[in-house]
Amino acid sequence: MNFNRTAGILLHPTSLPSKYGIGELGSEIYNFINFLSESRQSLWQVFPLGPTGYGDSPYQCFSAFAGNPLLISVENLIEEELLSESEIGDVPQHDPHKIDYGQVINYKNDLLKKAFENYRAKNESNGDYEAFCESNKEWLDDYALFMSCKNYHGGIVWKDWDEEIAFRKPGAVEKWNEKLADDIFYQKFLQYKFYTQWIKVKEYANSKGIQIIGDLPIFIAYDSSDLWANKELFTVNEDGKLETVAGVPPDYFSKTGQLWGNPLYIWDEMAKDNYLWWQKRFSKMYEFIDIVRIDHFRGFEAYYEIPGDAETAINGTWRKAPGYELFNTLKKELGDVPIIAEDLGLITKEVRELRDHFNFPGMKILQFAFGENGDKLFLPHNHVQNCVVYTGSHDNDTTRAFFEKEKANGSGVYEWAEKYLNYYGNDMRYEIIRTAYASVADIVVVPMQDWLNLGADARMNFPGTLGGNWTWRFTWDQVHNGLAENIKELTVVFERPKEKDEEEIEIKAE
Repeated sequence: MNFNRTAGILLHPTSLPSKYGIGELGSEIYNFINFLSESRQSLWQVFPLGPTGYGDSPYQCFSAFAGNPLLISVENLIEEELLSESEIGDVPQHDPHKIDYGQVINYKNDLLKKAFENYRAKNESNGDYEAFCESNKEWLDDYALFMSCKNYHGGIVWKDWDEEIAFRKPGAVEKWNEKLADDIFYQKFLQYKFYTQWIKVKEYANSKGIQIIGDLPIFIAYDSSDLWANKELFTVNEDGKLETVAGVPPDYFSKTGQLWGNPLYIWDEMAKDNYLWWQKRFSKMYEFIDIVRIDHFRGFEAYYEIPGDAETAINGTWRKAPGYELFNTLKKELGDVPIIAEDLGLITKEVRELRDHFNFPGMKILQFAFGENGDKLFLPHNHVQNCVVYTGSHDNDTTRAFFEKEKANGSGVYEWAEKYLNYYGNDMRYEIIRTAYASVADIVVVPMQDWLNLGADARMNFPGTLGGNWTWRFTWDQVHNGLAENIKELTVVFERPKEKDEEEIEIKAE
């Protein structure tokens, strides 16, 4: 699929302002969409929207199909009279620029349970809820039971549950569905609320001429309903132990590689039903978003297989994956769906051929381009039209912090960039943004942190580390009055307009 010449901003909903400690699907997300519209942006990129587990990473979710209940808007629950002001009580003080997941999870779960009890007490027939459960039962039934069993067992990994339900022995699913019926109802209620709130957000964005780029991690989490309910599709043995796991060899980010620990797919097994699991996964993605960015796309050509008991990712083996067969199947079943291929890291000729065969745009990261050891394919004069150019990604430092550090450590990267860009001013960050907009690339996406000119404290993720990631949030007082106009100006000058203009909308600030 060919893309128009457009521009967008990368911001995950958790990073939105909110007095409840984490971004939500309430008024502030609509304010942000209004900001995108006033800035003449056509695209909004988010991370995976699933329920996060240990480490709070949106790339390690309890389900590849479910939504994150922490994003459910408390404001909306109040408007629906499922929560009262007295039930909310005194809202704890939260750091406006950083998420404390421990505090937020406890606080929001209490509110969500109150909302559920109020919903159940009304005892009203809800055709929308029933229709949602019916149309999503193939994944929802397994997910709701999985989460209920997980709660019953104190949050431990599924492998350590009661053996009969951990390994879904005959009669166990029916028995535990009856035993945990109340909590299963609660889990389905949460998914219903997430779904209805998010679909309204998507419809609003689309009405403003804005498409949402969503993220699809190529692998699923070990501790997930996906694996628990479909063990035959993954590299897990009869005892629940991982035989092999996913990762990448040493690269930009780590000298020992990245040991992700995700189960790998048994592709031969998946091929037996024409990759039905993947068909369902992509179909669900396109309900929530408009364009899918596949994280670690190269894994569809060949994936890095690491022994299940390895301590690092140094010793692994590349194995072939059925990328052509899979994407041909998806095209046949779903049509010419819009996909962006995250093609960073060790990319071979075969990966590029797979990407180009299906006309998927790849990615260019400008932070990686400069210096003697920079990736010269990321330099603007080497960009191709069918690609997406970023100043940086969620795994990078902010652009301001990156160049401040390179300038301070004397690596020569900063001076190299000065000469290449013919820029000797004091705001290299803005010059990098301007260069991205000027690129021949069809799509440019800039992280919100870079537009706000934030430093290292606003970094989203340090690859290969656990804890302290995914916590950054912004506040509207960081958005200076002229920012939307500045973004709009670049968008117009470099011919990246929305397909249709909208009326100017006043931005509401908290």
